[in-house]
Amino acid sequence: MTTIKEKKPISKNKLLGIAGLAWMFDAMDVGILSFVIAALAVEWSLTPGEMGWIGSVNSIGMAVGALVFGVFADKVGRKKIFMITLLLFSIASGLSALTTSLAAFLALRFFVGMGLGGELPVASTLVSESVEAKERGKVVVLLESFWAAGWLVSALIAYFIIPDYGWRIALIITALPAFYAIYLRIKLPDSPRYTGKNTESRTILQNMKEVWSEKYAKRTLMLWIVWFTVVFSYYGMFLWLPSVMVIKGFTLIKSFEYVLIMTLAQLPGYFSAAWLIEKAGRKFVLITYLLGTAASAFVFGGAETTTLLLVSGMFLSFFNLGAWGALYAYSPEQYPTVIRATGSGMAASVGRIGGILGPLLVGSLVAAGYEIGYIFSIFCVAIVVGVLAVVFLGTETKQTELE
Repeated sequence: MTTIKEKKPISKNKLLGIAGLAWMFDAMDVGILSFVIAALAVEWSLTPGEMGWIGSVNSIGMAVGALVFGVFADKVGRKKIFMITLLLFSIASGLSALTTSLAAFLALRFFVGMGLGGELPVASTLVSESVEAKERGKVVVLLESFWAAGWLVSALIAYFIIPDYGWRIALIITALPAFYAIYLRIKLPDSPRYTGKNTESRTILQNMKEVWSEKYAKRTLMLWIVWFTVVFSYYGMFLWLPSVMVIKGFTLIKSFEYVLIMTLAQLPGYFSAAWLIEKAGRKFVLITYLLGTAASAFVFGGAETTTLLLVSGMFLSFFNLGAWGALYAYSPEQYPTVIRATGSGMAASVGRIGGILGPLLVGSLVAAGYEIGYIFSIFCVAIVVGVLAVVFLGTETKQTELE
């Protein structure tokens, strides 16, 4: 039974710190995977198609996790699902370090993906329901900024650990968040808006249907398009980033170094988006940063000098991750409390389908001999489609009270 103590509001900064660290661990795991793929390609003599499958099976798990855990978060509460998903991805990540075959590695990466895919929309829903309207967008974008910190840590691990100690040690390090889940159980209250009372008479199927009811259909369509195009392009580009640098002629260690430099640009991308989102609005930030992502992807794909690669790669990180922050702030604001996690989780799940296709597309096109510039232009076009969805279907939710 829910106690009054559990419902006591938590301070904004404390909530941001607790949820943000979990978010950072998620990013650390996804980030390290991009470097592990490049290392496994050498150690296990993987084909481009097999490399693509490693990234895609992660996204298959994320699609399943976002849907399953999203709908259950509206039935049993945000905190319980937050805990379960964090433990699932941590344990599976640690076990994947012990594998000796591609099949076993892929199976465990599916469960890692399930945990990741479920945790992200649930965490953003929990935070958005716990913060006042005037600061909600900024705080959720700042939550997303922990993703950049996680990527930075993963890049550092890749640069200093993988060359000397191997990818297995790197994956074991990313499994440490399992211990953090124990701390979460003690410190984190559930959402003050979620009581369970409004959900007792509702079924999961009812919640899923209401997401597509007349009142929310336009918002849902917009979110599904944007999520698909953003995730498709992000995982297609960023999971392949170290490998693309190798394809462009750099050594494995040098490619890790350059990706680390590019990753540093994610932090100002988040912070600028957090500052703008309460001043210029969600739609402005999403449209501007997605267009910046498309332009950067186009330049990066065709870049032939080291300087242009680094500069365009940094802009790619800056704009893409700023857009991610805005998307996570925007998504929970489209729905009322009883279907908020369901709506956000379903949108994220559709997005993860894009995350399945993106890495596979790159692997198949690289194997077929297509230039990197041509491949990245596909992602550029996809992002523009997402921009059009926001322009024509999106409604501004800046500083509005949640339903």
